[in-house]
Amino acid sequence: MLSDDKDLLGDIVGSMDVNEARNFGRRLMECPVFSELDRKSLMARVIKARPETGELVAGRGGKKEQELLVSWPSLEKKKAELDDIIRNRIPQNTKDISIAREYGDLRENFEYKSAKDHQKYLNNRKTELQRDISRARGTDFKGADISAVNIGTIVKLVTESGKQTTYTVLGAWDSDPEKAELSYLSELGAALLNKKTGETVEVRDENEVTHSYTIQSIVAVNP
Repeated sequence: MLSDDKDLLGDIVGSMDVNEARNFGRRLMECPVFSELDRKSLMARVIKARPETGELVAGRGGKKEQELLVSWPSLEKKKAELDDIIRNRIPQNTKDISIAREYGDLRENFEYKSAKDHQKYLNNRKTELQRDISRARGTDFKGADISAVNIGTIVKLVTESGKQTTYTVLGAWDSDPEKAELSYLSELGAALLNKKTGETVEVRDENEVTHSYTIQSIVAVNP
């Protein structure tokens, strides 16, 4: 079963192209077989395998394209990757394909097949980046609303055992476990959004262990 095998879902989604992965995610989120908690846990695995499906969590699978709120540094990083793909990696791949053709029978030509597979990856990645950048809105998180957990807030939590932990909820492409920074599209980030001080949320980790967090305080990253 998908909810029992921790690697199967990631392997399945990882082999899909972007549109197939998004359609799979939509069907998963609408499937009545799973509980809400199971759907969130399964979607976290889908997003880990194909990050571009993350907007389904925020948009709840609607047909309308959702705006992505992103930090300026993460937006510049995406733009730099797109520029590198267009200016350097695709032209180099075109040369590699041309050279590989000269090696003979294309049916048995490993270099040619490898270069063509890489071409497919580069074109898919270019399309993904162009699509995501067109939907992105950069922000410095100035003046985030702290009446509830919002993008651009620092949230202090306490577990059932009384352990305190703090997370910073940031943009769609901001995720740094070492700094306890969460994308608002991540499972925990999405669960925390719009929750107020004193409220409790439950999320499952990658090992399918359910954790309960109570919100102690909310402050702005950039008041």
